[in-house]
Amino acid sequence: QVQLVESGGGLVQPGGSLRLSCAASGFYFSGYDMAWYRQAPGKARELVAQETRFGISTFYIDSVKGRFTISRDNTKNTLYLQMNSLKPEDTAIYFCNTVDSRGIYWGQGTQVTVSS
Repeated sequence: QVQLVESGGGLVQPGGSLRLSCAASGFYFSGYDMAWYRQAPGKARELVAQETRFGISTFYIDSVKGRFTISRDNTKNTLYLQMNSLKPEDTAIYFCNTVDSRGIYWGQGTQVTVSS
């Protein structure tokens, strides 16, 4: 079955960097669109970045453009989110996501806190 396991979150000061990882298993990773979402306290979950299958194209929400980079290593079945120049408003739980004809899949999430 599809499994997604995020890691790499933590506490970082404003302006700092973190790299999130999502270890995927149970499906043909390189052939799937993959995405990162986040959910801040009291807010709806929102799409942050997406990479289409085989790395054909990427999408970022405006608030993270130029600061975040989504990428994947198909040899390790792992999705990444490099986050630079972090801001307090980036504080949220970050989730890895993929979708197929059978359903929508989420990891358990990893907490990112940006605070001085």
